[in-house]
Amino acid sequence: MDRYNIVSFCGIFVVAGIAWIFSANRRRLNFRLIGFGIAIQLLLALVVFGSPNSTKVFLYINDIVVRVIEAAAAGQRFLFGPLALPPGQTGPGGEESVGFILAIQALPIIVFFAALMGLLYYLRIMPLVIRAFAYVFTRLLSVSGAESLCAASNIFVGVESATTIRPYLSKMTRSEFCTILTAGMATVASSTLGLYILFLKDVFPTIAGHLISASVISAPAAIVISKIIMPEDSQPLTLGKHIDLQYERDSSAIEAIINGAMAGVRLLAGVVALLIAFLGLVAIVDIGLAWTGNLCGRLFDAQFHWSLELLLGKMMSPLAVVIGIPPSDADLAATLLGKRLAATEIPAYLDLAQAVSDGSFSHSRSPVIVAYALCGFAHIASLAIFVGGVAALVPERRSDLASVGPRALLAATLACLMTGAVAGTFFHTAQTVLGSTPEG
Repeated sequence: MDRYNIVSFCGIFVVAGIAWIFSANRRRLNFRLIGFGIAIQLLLALVVFGSPNSTKVFLYINDIVVRVIEAAAAGQRFLFGPLALPPGQTGPGGEESVGFILAIQALPIIVFFAALMGLLYYLRIMPLVIRAFAYVFTRLLSVSGAESLCAASNIFVGVESATTIRPYLSKMTRSEFCTILTAGMATVASSTLGLYILFLKDVFPTIAGHLISASVISAPAAIVISKIIMPEDSQPLTLGKHIDLQYERDSSAIEAIINGAMAGVRLLAGVVALLIAFLGLVAIVDIGLAWTGNLCGRLFDAQFHWSLELLLGKMMSPLAVVIGIPPSDADLAATLLGKRLAATEIPAYLDLAQAVSDGSFSHSRSPVIVAYALCGFAHIASLAIFVGGVAALVPERRSDLASVGPRALLAATLACLMTGAVAGTFFHTAQTVLGSTPEG
């Protein structure tokens, strides 16, 4: 264990301490929940990074996921022809790629993964896995069955996870609402997970397995941080109880695939809309900040090159160091983390792939920690999506959801940072993680 591993380990508790500073009630901490929650994360990371036998399983899972993603490209090539070819590849007829096109080569993977998830639900595989995670969270963390089930669901799906506990939403406490919103924003759906893998698989050979583990680790991290920021001050209806997963099973495998694909289309449209809207709004904010910087520059006879990405990066830079990123890489890592918060994780992962390809990181541990810390929907757009989505299911609790929403976004951001710190605690060598990337 080198000094950066120690920094990452200490960073886990620093992140928890930051959450405590913003806690709604600093005297009502559940130390059993915090201790077991952090222990679960460390155990999962130890399995991923530390056990030789588990590494083989990890790499096997990674290869399966990558092959599935490559198979998913068949439909894109059929529809879009040469436009679907990644940069540098040629088609069977000798046609050459026209370069990278996000909307054609990457985003359609969402539809495929949504259909695949629909099939896995029909085959009762996903409900079984979700119940297993929910059982562990309920038993070890002493949280309500409803919030543990929702948090477990969020490892694999997005805002639709709230439908799995719909009968219990109206009676939930504010602390439970904070947990389910935090878990939603601190994890990623399997459909979009495939998108990030597609971005990074060429420059980060084992990214599939790592992002899967990141999403799993982020679930207990979300519970820990949310319960620090908004501790439970009343008695949840399902405290300590195991509840049934609520979902409507399709009548056949074909119907499951169709419904899953249609849900993927809606999700794809939502992603496209958010990217267009928020990247445009960020550009407007950048124009205003640039104008203000030029004005201040004329007044003080200096140069101020301001942008939202730069300002958020400066805010995130100390946190990047805290979770174990070497100082030489902290500014770049913080910029990526700031971009996720303002403009969603998709452009942040694209920039991460480019940074790894260009060799912009001086240490091999930095892109690994960043990849883990970016693995979540912790951005401004998600706040509206998750608060609005849950409020649509339980409109009479809209005011409670709106009031805990900002705290949940803060909690989700800190939970993702905690996940990065956990990964940094066990990272030792780039050999099995980044392939040919030089050791820093």
